[in-house]
Amino acid sequence: MSQWLDFLRILQHSFRNLLPIVVVVLVFQIGVIRALPDNALSMVIGLVVVVFGVALFLQGLELGIFPIGKNLSNEFARKGSLPLLMVFGFCLGFAAVVAEPALIAVAAQAETISQGRINGFTLRLLVATSVGAVTALGVVRTILGHSLHWYMIVGYVLVVSVTFFAPAEIVGLAYDSGGVTTNIVTVPLVAALGIGLATSIRGRNALAHGFGLVALAVMVPMISVQVYGILVYSTGSDGGALVAAVAERVVAGDAVVRTGAAGVLVGILRDLAGMLRDVLPIIGVIVFFQYAVIRKPIGQLHRVIGGFVLVIVGLYAFVVGLKLGLFPIGKNMAEQLIRLDSLVYVYLFAFAIGFATTMAEPALIAIGNKAAEAGPGRLDANHIRIIVAIGVAIGITVGVHRIIVGGSIHHYIMVGYACVIVLTLLAPRYIVPLAFDLGGVTTSEVTVPLVTALGIGLATHIDGRNVLIDGFGLIAFASIFPIITVTLYALLLEFMVRDKKKSA
Repeated sequence: MSQWLDFLRILQHSFRNLLPIVVVVLVFQIGVIRALPDNALSMVIGLVVVVFGVALFLQGLELGIFPIGKNLSNEFARKGSLPLLMVFGFCLGFAAVVAEPALIAVAAQAETISQGRINGFTLRLLVATSVGAVTALGVVRTILGHSLHWYMIVGYVLVVSVTFFAPAEIVGLAYDSGGVTTNIVTVPLVAALGIGLATSIRGRNALAHGFGLVALAVMVPMISVQVYGILVYSTGSDGGALVAAVAERVVAGDAVVRTGAAGVLVGILRDLAGMLRDVLPIIGVIVFFQYAVIRKPIGQLHRVIGGFVLVIVGLYAFVVGLKLGLFPIGKNMAEQLIRLDSLVYVYLFAFAIGFATTMAEPALIAIGNKAAEAGPGRLDANHIRIIVAIGVAIGITVGVHRIIVGGSIHHYIMVGYACVIVLTLLAPRYIVPLAFDLGGVTTSEVTVPLVTALGIGLATHIDGRNVLIDGFGLIAFASIFPIITVTLYALLLEFMVRDKKKSA
């Protein structure tokens, strides 16, 4: 009975996460465009499937993966073995990201648009390896008690430097890949590891040392994916044609196999097998460390197995819902708004969708509450949510402006992170880890596909735009600007405190 109540609660959260998008889209469809799209029914069905898929996925995480992951983190923290903690951190980061739904969606879009030149599976492996490596590095930072701001300053100087040499086709995708690594799978596991370590080590502060793993997990994939793009686009080889031809054969084969009821069933089973492959890394890491390292049996094994099944089914439903609902909504809104006489509505939609979805983001709510607990009297959870939502709204609006006017993403990104670096030097030390973490949790499993589709839709319907060069990058802007707004918020608080002391 309690499990059903938990599922209904999670289903309610999933619906609340989707509701702001529905409200914003309806307001613009009815009040501005004054027409409903032809495929409105399939979109609605897709949105319902997304809600249930996310709810099943999260319920599976709560039953099967999160309890074991938290238990393993606590066990390793008690053991105090640095090599063991680093290996566990790498495996945990890799496994969580390689199964990340938003990354799977973005990688698939990138492979399709680039006609196979960017390999989706290779991209996922590269991003997951980067996050695993940086999680291990973050564990070392927490244990040694290093300040995060130097890691971030050096890292983003490197990010900007690589951006200067990277081909235009990869820059937006690289920054988006960094932005989608921290989501419904990664954030709870990685954040629990960092905060758990900080609270279990004497002399460490949860706010200054516990946060920051998420920030590192966002930064490093930006570097590795751009290096991957430099290698792919400098070879001059056109592997895309071969991959596209193979893909056409696979699709044709699927069309033959899936005709009739039996064919549909075979197709569903094949897709579910693919989802199992995506989740297997997390299962493998947990089982290996539980039995081979900790050497303790898994408690309530039947409940854990049920959780894994729900994760796989929920992930499958989520992907189906994306194809039916969120991707078409984003593309249709872009197409309809760009046809209007005024571009003001495009900017208004970008701002509204960014603000509304961020305010309902579960990961942001969780991190904001944790930050308020870790820094009582300094930070307010509701203020943090509003400041971050404003940052995301501004970021997506700026990103949309770049697509409309056709500016180079290199310049926008480099200026944006130059501001971030300067503010990192000026901001109080306690806020830096939190600010960068908040920049990484602003885009939810619902927001990422919609925003990605919006960017691709705008680039598709504006003359002179290249979809691969101009279509990606909105998620990157949604990650940069919250860092700026949060650090400015902390600087303002510090100024007000100093002013009060002077006047007292």
